Formats: sequence, structure tokens, C-alpha cells
Amino acid sequence: MTIKVMVVDDSAVMRKVLTDIIEKDPALELMAAVADPIFAMKRLEKGWPDVMILDVEMPRMDGITFLRKLMSEHPIPVVICSTLTEAGAETTMQAMSSGAVDIVTKPKIGAKSFFQEEHARFLDVIKSASHANVGKIVNTVPARKQVVSKFTADVILSPAKEAMTQTTERVVAIGTSTGGTRALESVLIELPRTSAGIVVVQHMPEKFTAAFAARLDSVCELTVKEAKDGDRVLSGEVLIAPGGYHMLLRRSGAKYYVEVKDGPLVSRHKPSVDVLFRSVAKAAGSNALGIIMTGMGDDGAHGMKEMHDFGARTIAQDESSCVVYGMPKEAVKLNAVDHELPLDQIPLAVIKYSNQN
Repeated sequence: MTIKVMVVDDSAVMRKVLTDIIEKDPALELMAAVADPIFAMKRLEKGWPDVMILDVEMPRMDGITFLRKLMSEHPIPVVICSTLTEAGAETTMQAMSSGAVDIVTKPKIGAKSFFQEEHARFLDVIKSASHANVGKIVNTVPARKQVVSKFTADVILSPAKEAMTQTTERVVAIGTSTGGTRALESVLIELPRTSAGIVVVQHMPEKFTAAFAARLDSVCELTVKEAKDGDRVLSGEVLIAPGGYHMLLRRSGAKYYVEVKDGPLVSRHKPSVDVLFRSVAKAAGSNALGIIMTGMGDDGAHGMKEMHDFGARTIAQDESSCVVYGMPKEAVKLNAVDHELPLDQIPLAVIKYSNQN
């Protein structure tokens, strides 16, 4: 069965580019491409898509208002199509908090050439969104394939040979993707400032992670920031991997810090959860807690297995509370997970881990 897609974007160029990409994939069916939410509502009277691609800046009705209307009346998976600007990032964070499943980015100019380079990821996002349990996003408390090279984490990180010995310094590593923005907020908002230092990879495009971190910082007791190369991992603080870069955990003496570096996609992502988790296995070993949450695909599963094998405690979000039970499922299949927990029990697990002597 094909995935029915509706595009809502006021740019005729964008509608044409996205239409061409969707129509070339036999797994997708373009149901409609319209210029604004008013036209979209008229088209929805004839039937509903499986996934909607929605611009956020449009005449007559903006995308955020339309998204909130959809989520209150007839929730469906919505992927936000946003410009690569700081202002666009702020607006997109509003969309994510209103129930959007994922983000695809578009440049101000050169849309055709940009999407020719990015269309494999664009198709992946649509297909991932079609599997999303949108009700889990709405109800959470507070986004023929072209074959591309699939690298392993070895292109960024040499295999771990031994883990560090036990110390009093602990670190929590979290990896997530589709549905993760709301899930992360629901976890971090419950944690006190006494929590162990936390490092996070959330699959998100470049320029959006700073706005995401700022939003979390505004609602959490913890200090949340987009990571910069060399930042210390400190109790009561959260470092979010910047979009477009990998983040690795390093250790100097008894202290942890992060390395932010460029490199190829790993498991089709940058930042990659596998890269973070494998570096945590090497730098922290049994001093770490690993948590893998909602997301499509298998990024993070092998890294969590390495963490588990080097003595780290590992948790996967359970299927019943996931928007997409992909990444956690793959980690469970590898016997990399100590416990599966519903989302609302993960904060308590972090608090207990942080308070252990």
C-alpha cells in the first residue's frame, strides 16, 4: 500500500520540487499539492493523507495555526518544511511542540539543487512519519530510495578496547529521533539539578538544535545548551549535539567533556546516536547510563550494545509509549538493553542512577 502525501506550501517552486521527488518514489502517492491551509482544508473534505508536508510561513493562515487545528480535530503525521534560518528554527520549535513529527529544511534559494542532494533523507523522513503514532505526540506532557553510502561509527571513532574504571563521575547518554523532541522534554522537565551530566543526540537538521536547546532550557530546572567543542559535562547540565555535527564523549582524568566534529553520515545521520554511544562506552564504561528512545531505524542500537558490553546500564523506551518503536526495538533485538520502561518512568530511573553512591 502506498503512502498518501499532501504538500502545503505557498511557493510554487517548492511544490514542484517536492511533487517531482514524491512522484518518482513508487512507495509514495501525491494526494495533493496546495498553496495554503485554506486550500488544504477544502481538499481534506475529499480524504486524508497519511503524511502532510507543511510550510510554516504562508498567507491567509500560518502553518502553526493550521497544525494546532489539525492536532485538535484530526491528528495526522505532519512534517514541517522550514527555512534554514534562526527565525525559521524558532518557529519550527513551536511546530514541534504543537505535534509535528519531524523537520525537513529548505534553503532560501536553490531549492531544486538542494533537494536533489537531500532527497534521500527527505524520503526517509516521509516514510518514518507514516509509521508515527501521532497520539503519543499529542498526548505527551510538557517531526524507490536512492542508495547512499552507509558508514559505521568507525569512520569517526576507533573501536573501544577497554572502558574506564569506576569513579564517582557519572554520565547519562540519551539518543532519540522521530517523536523525540516532545519525549525529551517530558523526561528532562522532571529532572532536578542534582542529576548527573547528560549528553543527548536528537536527530535534527543544522541550525535547529540551538533553538531546541533554548526551548528546553526555558522549561527545565536543568541547564540545557547546544554543545560546543570542549564543553565540560557537568552535574545538572544537558548538552545537545548540534545538527550537522557528531558529538563524542571524552575523558580527561576524572572529568568528562565533549568533542564536536564533522564527518560523514553514520547510520544515515549526523549527529549519530551510534557515534555518541560508542564514545561513551570507551570513555565512561560502567560509569554511564544509556537511554534509547523513540525513533525510526537502527541508529544507536549497536552503540548501546557496546555500552552494555562495557558495563553501562541501558534503558530503552517501551513500545507502548513510543511514537515510533524503531531504534529501541533494534537495541532490544541485539540484547543491548537491561530494562524497557514507559516514557513516564524514565525520569525516575535517571534520578535513582544519579543519586547512587
